[in-house]
Amino acid sequence: MRMLKAVLGAVLVSLVVAAPSLAQPVRIAFVDTGNTGRSITAETIARYYAVSHSLDARFISRGVDVNPYETKVEMNAQILWLEKGVDLSDHVAAQVTPQDVKRSTLILTLTAKHKAILLETFKEAAGKTFTLSEYVGKDGRDIEDPWGKPMDAYVHMFADLNALVPAALEKAITEAGQKRAP
Repeated sequence: MRMLKAVLGAVLVSLVVAAPSLAQPVRIAFVDTGNTGRSITAETIARYYAVSHSLDARFISRGVDVNPYETKVEMNAQILWLEKGVDLSDHVAAQVTPQDVKRSTLILTLTAKHKAILLETFKEAAGKTFTLSEYVGKDGRDIEDPWGKPMDAYVHMFADLNALVPAALEKAITEAGQKRAP
């Protein structure tokens, strides 16, 4: 009987030690103006990076001034993603809500103006809202809006986000004290 208890105890200890962490995943919201270009691009980069690097994180993208008549991904952004094999045609732009702010661990805006709007509108955004470049310790510059500009502007935006988003994810995971999933 003692032997059975010892074996069961050892099994229980090994299950507890091997159990996944009860820590919540990092929840990051990317915010721009209309949620049809920069923020959905940042969210998509984040999703692919998190999967490929086994990061425990969840992502949304939102806008501070969503136009209800223009809710699809901007054509040039969609073309860039399609070239990479990613179809964003199901995306529908969404306005940032109090629930988004409440439930996000971190809110990364694409410009200082977006950050100011969030901090003015949602008091609970304080302490967890940063511009993307500010958060990663870069020059604090805005990610320029390519809307209505030629494809080159979208390529430049994509390159900027591709450099900054992974750095932001690594910092957020480190600050949350999380380890990578096996």
